[in-house]
Amino acid sequence: MSYRESVIYQIYPRSFADSDGDGIGDLQGIIGKLDYLAELGVDILWLSPIFQSPNADNGYDIADYEAIMPEFGTMADFDALLAGAHQRGLKLILDLVVNHSSDEHRWFQESRRSKTNPYRNYYIWQSPRPDGSPPNNWQSFFSGPAWKLDEQTGEYYLHLFADKQPDLNWEHELLRQEIYQMMRFWLDKGVDGFRMDVIPFLSKEPGFPDYPEGRFGDLTIHANGPRIHEFLQEMHREVLARYTAYDGTPLITIGEGFGVSAGQANLYVGENRRELGMIYHFDHAVPREEYRFLNPAPELTLPELKAIFAGWNKALDTTDNVPDPTGPGWQNVYFGNHDNPRVLSRFGEPDGFHDESGMLLATVLLTQRGTPGIYQGDEIGMSNCPFASVSEFDDIQVKNAYRELVEKGGGSASKFLTVANRIARDHARTPMQWANVPGAGFTTGTSWLKVNPAVAQVNVVAQQQSATSVLSYYQKLLRWRKQTPAMHYGTYRDLLPDHPTLWAFERNLNGVRYVTVANFSGQASVLPPGLAGTAVLGNYNSMTSELQPWEARIMTPN
Repeated sequence: MSYRESVIYQIYPRSFADSDGDGIGDLQGIIGKLDYLAELGVDILWLSPIFQSPNADNGYDIADYEAIMPEFGTMADFDALLAGAHQRGLKLILDLVVNHSSDEHRWFQESRRSKTNPYRNYYIWQSPRPDGSPPNNWQSFFSGPAWKLDEQTGEYYLHLFADKQPDLNWEHELLRQEIYQMMRFWLDKGVDGFRMDVIPFLSKEPGFPDYPEGRFGDLTIHANGPRIHEFLQEMHREVLARYTAYDGTPLITIGEGFGVSAGQANLYVGENRRELGMIYHFDHAVPREEYRFLNPAPELTLPELKAIFAGWNKALDTTDNVPDPTGPGWQNVYFGNHDNPRVLSRFGEPDGFHDESGMLLATVLLTQRGTPGIYQGDEIGMSNCPFASVSEFDDIQVKNAYRELVEKGGGSASKFLTVANRIARDHARTPMQWANVPGAGFTTGTSWLKVNPAVAQVNVVAQQQSATSVLSYYQKLLRWRKQTPAMHYGTYRDLLPDHPTLWAFERNLNGVRYVTVANFSGQASVLPPGLAGTAVLGNYNSMTSELQPWEARIMTPN
């Protein structure tokens, strides 16, 4: 099955399933849930990093790209997981984190020894300014300057993320060849592709100029550097073009597109570009720059959200109803992932209409154009966790922001906590809610991160016993989507772009039409004229001319 006809399920291994009671999810835990994932009806499993790491950024700081983190298991466990996935018809892709490594990687340990070390140019080193200050005013995603002085050689190294995540120097050909060899290591094992972390950042601006006036701290400026497409085309030529997924279909490659606009997307994923297969954007992600923890951005209105989806569809759509294999590219569409709070808490209503809004969000996502991505727990309607204090958070971004804004800056600690309980990444990282038992069925020990108390009402075991649960609805919807070509290749048309509470759109493939209509409101709404049709699927048993609160339905138009 092509990735264009598939659905991705993202697993955050640390929080998914713990097999040995140490409070940390692991590979054997995932193996034990493969039947659950197959029965759910997804096709591709994306694992967030499982590699050896000191966990400064929960595995996105890699110390050895070809070793498994001992907390997660062994290489034999990984081999068993890959084999078990393939036996069930599931593909498996890994996180490729090659904008930066850990400062504990042997390359960096060698690089910092001296200016003449053979590994020096694997990283980005610059001399101080005459006054000893950093080479420029670039800022890190995780607070403060993006440069750290290394006393041993008297130069600064670049880290666009944590200071334990030095940026790799993609200008250096030997570094690129090392990366390609590492990719071959995993592809030779049989993995089906990669999700590529902050991939638009690989090429840096020559000369390392200060931010332009008016764009200080605008981290999107680091995307789309002058050699990025050269690097990706080389990667495709040297590695990606030489492999397929285990079933002979095209390799799965997904670029995390921070800083990539809809108008730039086809430069990365147009099939004639020979770069990536899919990209996903940040236009509807929660703004989470450091200052946002005291000054949060307002949530997107529904018309704003619809406009984002319509804009990306327009940029990536074909010119007619026939899929064009040489034409514009493809996207991975999503509502939630490990870097965003729970979608149910953003766009749904977990308190008053938990099941209804959870099913509505599933309906909208799984009838979009593109390859949908489900984040673990969304299929049961997991919501944000009420953290009682900042000390309960684990995320380095929250800790650094609190230090800068509250401890150093004098900002309000209570406001910071209120905002973090809305926008922090840890909401997506609380343990998977398998059962209403101590440890949430995730672990028999003490979990590494707080368990959401909502587990008492929201858990897999309870939902497996109900034919009307969010989980059961996901299963039904996924089965229907799999056998409906219009969902894979049909065009997309927003039917009510300005409506404040209704999202209605049409999918059309060679005259076979489906309309999804969803009421993002706790109030009933009259179905607008022209949207009547025969119901195919919906989250209410009875369907009338009036849409019930948080009702969603898929129809074939009259």
